Amino acid sequence: MSDDPLADLERALKPYRGRLATHARLPQEGVPREQVLADLELMADAERERWQSGQVSGAVYEGEPDHIAFLNAAYALHSQSNPLHLDVWPSAAKMEAEIVSMTAGMLGADLAGDDDVVGTVTSGGTESIMLAMRAYQGRGRAAGIENPVMVLPETAHAAFDKAAQAFGIEQRKLPVTNAFIVDPAAAAAAIDERTIVVVGSAPAFPHGLIDPIEELSEIARERGVGFHTDGCLGGFILPWAARLGYDVPPFDFRLPGVTSMSADTHKFGYAAKGTSVVLYRGDDLRHHQYFTFTDWPGGLYATPTFAGSRPGGLSAACWAAMVAFGESGYLNASRRILAAAGEMKEGIRAIDGLELLGDPLYVLAFRTTEDGLDVYRVMDEMTTRGWSLNGLHRPACVHLCVTLRHTQPELPARFAADLREAVDAVRAAPQAEGGMAPIYGLAASVPDRTLISGFLEQYMDRWYVP
Repeated sequence: MSDDPLADLERALKPYRGRLATHARLPQEGVPREQVLADLELMADAERERWQSGQVSGAVYEGEPDHIAFLNAAYALHSQSNPLHLDVWPSAAKMEAEIVSMTAGMLGADLAGDDDVVGTVTSGGTESIMLAMRAYQGRGRAAGIENPVMVLPETAHAAFDKAAQAFGIEQRKLPVTNAFIVDPAAAAAAIDERTIVVVGSAPAFPHGLIDPIEELSEIARERGVGFHTDGCLGGFILPWAARLGYDVPPFDFRLPGVTSMSADTHKFGYAAKGTSVVLYRGDDLRHHQYFTFTDWPGGLYATPTFAGSRPGGLSAACWAAMVAFGESGYLNASRRILAAAGEMKEGIRAIDGLELLGDPLYVLAFRTTEDGLDVYRVMDEMTTRGWSLNGLHRPACVHLCVTLRHTQPELPARFAADLREAVDAVRAAPQAEGGMAPIYGLAASVPDRTLISGFLEQYMDRWYVP
């Protein structure tokens, strides 16, 4: 690694410099469409093998060519659709209403016999979470709460931090136990008269573990506070895991204290990237999410989510995926994923010096237990073997989110073998240079977090350098 780690990262971000024309300004004459498509194809071909191989954590959740072609066809048929103009495209209303209803039924509304679970389609988990927090803020304001508070585990997704920053909501973050889940007693102690919502994850992104949703939501219900289950990562696999006999604690609308949920259709729902669902117990809470403007010179204006115009093609692809998979398809996909994850878990546990954090179902976080064995060096060694894993902090660990891409024959065994080789390589050369280990190590050790924030800002600046 050079003295400027950002320069190394920028080179990784810009591999097409020198291979393709750089368009820092509009070309004087338009580039022929054939050339434009050829450039796009070159980039797609260069990147396809990396994710299609199944060596990437999360990111692509289905990825079979026939499924991709199916989603692309659905999108193409509705590529001009815009849910902002339902008078022109009423098909968008049909599909989005059915997406919400199917998701609600899957997430406990049917089992609870509750017809009052409603929601909207969003652009992703972050928007689902932010809209839910906006709804609680609005309901709290209507009740006279001017300085609202959300109570949440420290492992809750960063989208809750975005919502707090955007809407001026104070956060009370709860440390997790040695089991890496939040203690309900700590949540109970953090709730006061300004609390508008308590949050739990099913599962949490870092370690793949499910917070005690039943206890947390009941505490919130008894105190008259809303409760949000973040099921972005689990909403479309945990219901099927439970039906397959895995130990999945209640986390959805079967619990009377759960008043909202987020679930990502573009993860284990196998839709195209750019869709999610946010659900509420009742229209009243959902109304606080909406945006309505009645005095604008441009006329009456209302949107259910942050965006105005939205790509109806994405909703079409989402609807198509859900209807085509059906219950049997989701059950079969979940069976394969959980079996592959089980094999990978055993592979991690069999390697001396590694420890699996808890007993997750399909998001497998592990750390090192041996002095001198740097888990970020292990991650770098896995990178040299073609794997793209996620580095995490507090504690220092690495995780792999298992998807259908990892169910390819022999891949779980290859993961275990490569991981064993990576551990042995770090033992043999613990002070090797290069890779991401120095950056992760620095980020974990620097007490002044503004320095790390500044580094990330500069990194993002480099995205937009042609």
